[in-house]
Amino acid sequence: MGKRAGSNIILTGFSTSGKSKVGREVARRLGWGFVDTDDEIVKLAGKSIPDIFAQDGEEHFRQLERRVLLQACQREHRVISSGGGAIVDSQNRELMQQSGMIVCLEATTETIYQRLLQDIGTNGPLRPLLDTPDPLRRIEYLKETRQPYYAVADWTVHTDNLSLEEVCQEVVRGWHYFSRAHLSQKSDRIEVVTATEHYPILIGWDMLHNLGDRANQAGLFGTAYLISDETVFFIYGTRVMKSLQNVGFAVHPFVVPPGEASKTIDTAIRIYNWLVEQKAEREDIIVALGGGMVGDLAGFVAATFLRGLSLVQVPTSLVAMVDAAIGGKTAVNHPQAKNLIGSFYQPRLVVADVQTLTTLPHRELVSGWAEVVKHGLILDAEFFDFLENNIESLKMLEPETAIEAIRRSAAIKARVVSEDEKEKGKRTILNYGHTIAHGLEAATNYERFLHGETVAIGMMGAAKLSHQIGLLSWEIVERQKAILERFGLPVTCSDIDSTAVLKAMELDKKVRGKAIRWVLLEGIGKAIIRNDVPPEYVIEVLKALVSGE
Repeated sequence: MGKRAGSNIILTGFSTSGKSKVGREVARRLGWGFVDTDDEIVKLAGKSIPDIFAQDGEEHFRQLERRVLLQACQREHRVISSGGGAIVDSQNRELMQQSGMIVCLEATTETIYQRLLQDIGTNGPLRPLLDTPDPLRRIEYLKETRQPYYAVADWTVHTDNLSLEEVCQEVVRGWHYFSRAHLSQKSDRIEVVTATEHYPILIGWDMLHNLGDRANQAGLFGTAYLISDETVFFIYGTRVMKSLQNVGFAVHPFVVPPGEASKTIDTAIRIYNWLVEQKAEREDIIVALGGGMVGDLAGFVAATFLRGLSLVQVPTSLVAMVDAAIGGKTAVNHPQAKNLIGSFYQPRLVVADVQTLTTLPHRELVSGWAEVVKHGLILDAEFFDFLENNIESLKMLEPETAIEAIRRSAAIKARVVSEDEKEKGKRTILNYGHTIAHGLEAATNYERFLHGETVAIGMMGAAKLSHQIGLLSWEIVERQKAILERFGLPVTCSDIDSTAVLKAMELDKKVRGKAIRWVLLEGIGKAIIRNDVPPEYVIEVLKALVSGE
């Protein structure tokens, strides 16, 4: 039977290594249950361990130990303190390996001996196997014979010079590494590694049910403040709350109306007031369950409340999965421009359950493909080809193809963010199409378009500007237009004042020295940044876009 990623921590090690004290404290920190197999044996036998050894013999004790360990390992999210000799038994050893991470608490012979001398003064007689005329030699012999079995541990902590606090920290650290290395094969994992943060993006099908496990594996515990919108919460709120509660989180939800109108400083203040009422602490977490609006709003709150709470992004829209939830941009809108009030604040974890896209309204799903296409256009011609060749299966959300497209798109975003966390250089290319898009959104009070729709229109404007200044062939402009239309995205709009769009664009965050920094194309997969686009070209392209041409 091969080793799997169980959800328990099993502590092993010699007598006096601290398994019981450490186990209780680690369980408390993780919000898990604690099992001390020695205590369970005493309950089962109705007598003390010295009496079991004296009256029934060691073999009877070992039988009780196997029984108790089996019962403990059949449960989940338990820290199990096992007897020092339990791991010698091959059945016990395999059971431990199947149940989760084995941690050996190690100490030198002299340290163990000194601790035993202290035990004599405080806890009565010596342990049965050490009740001999020469305990030190007995310790040396037993440690030597058990060492090959202790060596199977996934994580070893040398406790000699560590406090209880330090030992517990090491055990929890080991759990984070172990769980990270043994994530379910049902998900594709992408890493974002910036100068300040390192976190995983997990992408797969049907992942909400074990969100709590994923959060624990990322080192998150305690109280979760779940922020969502009314539509998403109605569908997925109960499932997400239950998943978090199952691993020990206390969960409190805050639900806002759907749509960009909720992404304001006023809404953020309402959430601040709620967090104050709930007595939220810095060790607690914010869980953003929803699309890009929820992710931006919850991220902004997480970044600013108590100078930063841990953030978990659980995107349920395509735009959020491949773009908004990745990279740490958090913000609320100002009446005159989108995302003017915000900060860079990286999440601790992103979990994208692609199955949630099956409940998206059709228009919102279509909108999301704009960001996916954008990633191919700016950085990956091969990925763009993949999208062109799989449009029908992607529109049908066939799981294998959809997960592959979302994984590759998210990986592009993650790679750029890892290189340029604060948008000082390369990250700016991710804004291809966004300058016009944000202008369109602001000029229509964020009410008429979905974000991806304006991005698609904005990309057409950027492609035409690229052609006008001699960077891009008209053939590629038409190829871009064709893929957007095949996905069902708009490429023009109407009944909009181009002057209002231009005014909003001039407030865009990408403006430097009063000049707009345009992300343009030299070819598919080849984006560049230019700030010398003639204003008359911009006005001409804008007028064409908003007149439906």
